[in-house]
Amino acid sequence: MLKILVRLAWFFNVHKWRYLFAIFILIIASILELVPAFLIGSAIDLFQRGSLGIDEAIQLTTVLITVIVLGYALNYIWMRSLLGGAYLLERTLRSRFMRHLYLMDPPFFEKRSTGDLLARGTNDMKAISMTAGIGILTLVDAVIFMGLILGAMVIVIDWRLTLAAALPLPIIAITVTILGKMIHTRFSSAQAAFGKLNDRVLQSVAGMRVIRAFRKEKADEQQFEAQSKGVFDRFVRVARVESFFDPIVNIVVGLSYVIGLGYGAYLVFQQQLTLGQLITFNLYLGMLIWPMFAIGELVNIMQQGSASYERVHDTMGTKKSVPEPHAPVPLKSHAPIVFQDVCFSYPSTSQNQLDRISFTVNRGETIGVVGRTGSGKSTLVKQLLKYYPSGSGEMTIGGVPIRELSQQDMRSLIGYVPQDHLLFSLTVRENLLFSTPNATDAQINDAIQSAAFTEDVRFLPDGLETRVGENGVSLSGGQKQRISIARALLTDPEILILDDSLSAVDAKTEAQIVQNIAQERKHKTTFITAHRLSAVEQADLILVLDEGKITEHGTHEQLIQQNGWYKAQATKQSLRNQG
Repeated sequence: MLKILVRLAWFFNVHKWRYLFAIFILIIASILELVPAFLIGSAIDLFQRGSLGIDEAIQLTTVLITVIVLGYALNYIWMRSLLGGAYLLERTLRSRFMRHLYLMDPPFFEKRSTGDLLARGTNDMKAISMTAGIGILTLVDAVIFMGLILGAMVIVIDWRLTLAAALPLPIIAITVTILGKMIHTRFSSAQAAFGKLNDRVLQSVAGMRVIRAFRKEKADEQQFEAQSKGVFDRFVRVARVESFFDPIVNIVVGLSYVIGLGYGAYLVFQQQLTLGQLITFNLYLGMLIWPMFAIGELVNIMQQGSASYERVHDTMGTKKSVPEPHAPVPLKSHAPIVFQDVCFSYPSTSQNQLDRISFTVNRGETIGVVGRTGSGKSTLVKQLLKYYPSGSGEMTIGGVPIRELSQQDMRSLIGYVPQDHLLFSLTVRENLLFSTPNATDAQINDAIQSAAFTEDVRFLPDGLETRVGENGVSLSGGQKQRISIARALLTDPEILILDDSLSAVDAKTEAQIVQNIAQERKHKTTFITAHRLSAVEQADLILVLDEGKITEHGTHEQLIQQNGWYKAQATKQSLRNQG
């Protein structure tokens, strides 16, 4: 049960003085809590003997008030220090969690849903932080405070009476052992279900327009209700286990009271115990109620924290798919880019998506990559981004193998515009400045003009200050594509990759963007993957892919003369445009 504290030893070691101070003050405050019961018993004994005068009463009252005020002040001090440490742990873990997500490659996110990652970064973090705050408190109260009370009962009252009253306590130990394992298993299941529910909500919100278009609001609502009920049922199963603690504690406390009162009364009649001592003893028994409840709370918090820590550790323990080279080679030249017999397959498949790909790109050249859907166009250009482990063959840039370059150095050369355009819920200007925060207005205007977005800006309600909504929901597909292109152009990258990034614009706009890029990037490299061949007609080299193999290559004019797939597709698209 306490292994979660061992796992968090790295944090407690860093902040040991904070926790040692908090625990020390907590123990002092716990000792002070024992004093009022002792003073009440002493007052009763003095009163029974007729020795309680005004001076004694004032003295006892003064001590009692002093102890209460001092205890209040100490409780504030330890609570601020202890709970502050819990929030500090939560912040530290969440920062590490986010830093880890930033380091992860696409395969990591392909295997994990966004909703589950959100649950691990929020609910699970909260459960872990509870361990470092309320968990430590309940541990001290369940062990140290209970020990102090029992010690006071033995020393101040009578060891025989204390032993008799403590006989039912092993029942709690047995209960803790049995129910603790059940809480761990059920809470893990509940958190996993909550993660799936999060993912469901994200999908529903992101796909609301599609849901409405197909009139599936009711169906989606019913599916959400069913999944929500499943999460509710799992947390209810956790609560059912937790609910056993209080009745058992009440039973144990009740038994202790019966034994204490019965045997204590007998000792009083035998004149082996005073009435004041019996009252003090019963007050101490009453004080034992919270430590006994604390045992149940301790099990609950520790098991939930342990289950959550395992989930978070599982995420943070995942290694990168593409490890950094031990001794990265500095990049001295940006060209040529050479692919030599490159074969590649995704980790989840055994079939090659790229098969013996070979070509050379010199600086300043534009490369067009075309082919049927699923032919490997996007997979080819992604090799430069080092998203996935390298296959066989060799990829070099400036004579240096890409595998020997750091991801940071490699990606700093590249402006990448993916097929799925992601815009943040910010203004158009803020989305553009995401890549280059210090860009000037002149640079922004140049990038917008190159992406053929100037006219669109004029029609936006607030121009560049127009908020685009969640993932650019207020914009058309073509507008989102051109903002993404402008964002990449602002970085003025050595290598620009347009991965089917012109599919949502009309032919005239496409031609304008391609012409602008060709003029402004004469001495830099550009890769363009496309389905419309008009996007790559001006390319210096066009690669035609089919099932991961290069079946044709050359310029537009050379490929037209080859009478292959490229010519057939060019003829078909030309007839379609004329029609």
